[in-house]
Amino acid sequence: MNGSDILLESLKREGVEIIFGYPGGQIIGTFDRLFDCGIKHVLPRHEQGGVHAAEGYARATGKVGVCIATSGPGATNLVTGIADAYSDSTPLVLITGQVGTTLIGGDAFQEADIIGITRPIVKHSYLIKNIKEIPSAVKEAFHIASTGRPGPVLIDMPKDVQAAQGKFEYPKDIDLPGYQPNYEGHLMQIKKILHALENAKKPLILIGGGVRLSGASDVLIVFAEATDIPVSTTFMGQGAFPFNHPLYVGWMGMHGNYASNQASLNTDYILAIGTRFSDRTTGNFREFAPNAAVAHIDIDPTSISKNIPVNTPIVGDAKTVLKQFMKYIKEFKAEKNAKARKIWLEEIAVWNSERPFSYIKSDNIIKPQFVVEQIYQITKGEAIITTEVGQNQMWAGQFYKFKYPNQFVSSGGLGTMGFGLPAAIGAKLGCPNKEVFDIAGDGSILMCIQELTMAVQYRIGIKVAILNNRFLGMVRQWQQLFFDRRYSLTCLESQPDFVKVAEAFGCVGLRAETPPEVRTVLEEAMKVKNIPVVMDFRCAREENVFPMVPAGSGLDKMIFS
Repeated sequence: MNGSDILLESLKREGVEIIFGYPGGQIIGTFDRLFDCGIKHVLPRHEQGGVHAAEGYARATGKVGVCIATSGPGATNLVTGIADAYSDSTPLVLITGQVGTTLIGGDAFQEADIIGITRPIVKHSYLIKNIKEIPSAVKEAFHIASTGRPGPVLIDMPKDVQAAQGKFEYPKDIDLPGYQPNYEGHLMQIKKILHALENAKKPLILIGGGVRLSGASDVLIVFAEATDIPVSTTFMGQGAFPFNHPLYVGWMGMHGNYASNQASLNTDYILAIGTRFSDRTTGNFREFAPNAAVAHIDIDPTSISKNIPVNTPIVGDAKTVLKQFMKYIKEFKAEKNAKARKIWLEEIAVWNSERPFSYIKSDNIIKPQFVVEQIYQITKGEAIITTEVGQNQMWAGQFYKFKYPNQFVSSGGLGTMGFGLPAAIGAKLGCPNKEVFDIAGDGSILMCIQELTMAVQYRIGIKVAILNNRFLGMVRQWQQLFFDRRYSLTCLESQPDFVKVAEAFGCVGLRAETPPEVRTVLEEAMKVKNIPVVMDFRCAREENVFPMVPAGSGLDKMIFS
């Protein structure tokens, strides 16, 4: 077998069903063998679209996404997506072509040091210099990408290694002495946290994307019910605890709900699970949870006490550690502060009733929040939602109520414009029986709009809902609130006719300009199968996302209008 055959056979051994990839000169040998190797190949129209599609596939399915590109500009076009996956802990294996081993370092045509370029944004990387290294590199790459804190792993394949001949032997075991993620929590720390929760009068569980990644949602629900402790999520943790559960508070942070932010200000004990404590969740680090001791469970030891000082740390997998907690739950004395807990839950309920997510409705102008509400209703809350980045992203988080893990696919840590459309394609390929909506802004959608062609070619019936306000909305909002309405380069008056653009790509294009037309357009879109639908909702131009915590402020500084 040649190196390309060995690479592809190794991918099969890892259960790979779909590869997103764009061909080029230094990866042409692998694409030749991919032609009839039995793995489905999906062609994006830009390498960034390919890596975001692989991210969407991974996020929606829980599997490792795979993306292939050629050397030089092909590889560097992956960088934004790799950084996005690294920030949001998305398991990916990226395979790049490279110039021949004898040419490396000589400034050959389309040569780039992609190993050096991506070193800060991958979990690990491999430059393959011998055909014998391919099987072990692939096996290790999938193991590293999907274990511990998940993330991207890069394999750089020189052209001559792809063409070399060798014998295929796939390793049975992995031996990585330097990579041994810790999954089980320390027993004494577990008991210490349970004891502290017993004595807490206003405890709060704060969960992040790590709960979703570890598959810990079910055991978390059981634990929360057994201890009667309310649960808030980060933006990325949405769906890991069902919105309609009586213990659900909401999501915390810059555009989170009032009850969650108030809970953080008043709680006396936080049990944080699988979260980075990002600034978008905590606000000003020094002002976060001023009255609370903090316990933190995370499989990534570098995330503990990085931003928020932690009193009781546990390095371990969220699901594994929560199962350990449940072994000792019979010893938990829930009655110890039962009266105080009851008052605490009632207090949270009052905050939720006082200031739920809301907006001023209109009979004449389409409000973007109304569009998201209608999408929720018409999909019965069952769709996978991807987003672009900006106001559209926050409105999706506020007004689509998530009840399943992996239901919400958004670029959280890096905030990558252009993410939503290709991510929706990947999510739909991974979950073909689910409706998949990309809730988009008219600015962000243009970043990767060429990927509509990918969706058309492979008959991928995604729905794209553009909340079209002819602005770079979130930046404009900041300019309005903090820069005296000096709208510097955020007004997008020259936007294209998105219905015509959709039709030019071979999609169905629809438009709504009044509130009654919103439901009509969505109903029409839901009838369409196996063809992408692009819906242009002409929305109120200067609608803002509220509530909002100004950057650098504490969560007690919420703005509501």
